[in-house]
Amino acid sequence: MLNRKISPEIHQAVEFDLQLKNCNRFSLDNGVPVYAIDAGAEEVVMIEFVFFAGNWYEQKNIVAGTTNFMLKNGTKQKNAFALNEHFEFYGAYLSRQCYNETATITLHTLSKHLPALLPVLAEILTESVFPEEELVIYKQNQKQRLEVSLKKCDFVANRLIDEYVYGFEHPYGKYTLAADYDQLEKEELIQFFQQYYTHGNCIMFTAGKLPANIQEQLNTNFGLLPLNRNSVKEINHIQQPAAIKKYHISNDENGVQAAIRLARPFPNRHHPDFPKAQILNIIFGGFFGSRLMSNIREDKGYTYGIHSYIQNHLHNTALMVSTEAGRDVSQATIQETYKEMERLRNEPVAAEELDLVRNYMIGSILGDLDGPFQIIARWKSYVLNNLDEQYFYNSIQTIRTVTPAELQLLAKKYLNPEDFYELVVI
Repeated sequence: MLNRKISPEIHQAVEFDLQLKNCNRFSLDNGVPVYAIDAGAEEVVMIEFVFFAGNWYEQKNIVAGTTNFMLKNGTKQKNAFALNEHFEFYGAYLSRQCYNETATITLHTLSKHLPALLPVLAEILTESVFPEEELVIYKQNQKQRLEVSLKKCDFVANRLIDEYVYGFEHPYGKYTLAADYDQLEKEELIQFFQQYYTHGNCIMFTAGKLPANIQEQLNTNFGLLPLNRNSVKEINHIQQPAAIKKYHISNDENGVQAAIRLARPFPNRHHPDFPKAQILNIIFGGFFGSRLMSNIREDKGYTYGIHSYIQNHLHNTALMVSTEAGRDVSQATIQETYKEMERLRNEPVAAEELDLVRNYMIGSILGDLDGPFQIIARWKSYVLNNLDEQYFYNSIQTIRTVTPAELQLLAKKYLNPEDFYELVVI
């Protein structure tokens, strides 16, 4: 019997032997690869279609995002109301998202309802018609949202900092203008849909308590679709960063807060520095106990929160620092950020702090592996970045073994103020 008078033994997260659950892989008759995680106690399943149909591939601004959004707005057989009512009747949730390189359609449902839902999903992928009346409503709503959002300094800052780092003509740096909606035509959406969805390149991911015949169900509904007839189209976009490094934008003369962004180009996850740089970023500003939070929030009281992160792009990427602070302390916030960079360049990280970060990162990974949906999300990241499970184990080993000296060398390489674009929007 458990003796509750004796406290349980405490273990450090770094002591755990983390294992990534194997992912089953099979292909449909048309060659579409499917990655599957069969796990979980509840009769729930997630199916996600990932198309290489992000704005990386569009010829005209916002065509990719609009096409993805309107996939639920009508097919040859069902209007928008009928489509949404069908999924809601079965208690299912169908979402779609458009990113820089990819676009997704994701279904969450009870496993037993798949036979009723998958044919309609196939219908959306092949027979979407983008009704003119729905497009008019979409344009009107989006322009109104944009008008409201442009009054917010943090929204403006997020748009502009990407433009400075990548250039406005680059997919990562481009942003939406009201005129883009006025110039959008239905025929452009149909053409993009037929090229990048109906006849596009697709990868499928599924997870949950999968039916025994999941492969048969997927193949029956999607195995004959004209997908993956061609390889992913190779398109190169040239990164053209701004020549000026510092910007001060006035957006709201009555505002009391300033949106601050600092950013610099950064290697993507294929670079050998990336795994150790992730640890450096956590120490710098990547969690609540980071250097930036301890100094600028806890000590100085300039902000409610400040964080740094490495953008999760497939091609180019950037290291970003993001915060909102009082407009009267905005420059002081920037200077304190640079001071923390200097400390990391000049002083090795203390062993106690590094141990804290190691345990935090391993603990976060433990949470990310808690459930089939979280596991398949990690596999999805590896697949889309052309990595394998060995990357997972190498990352764990790097967290456990990285030294203060190695982190200091990385700080000297990547945390230099002159390399950062500096933006303040007030």
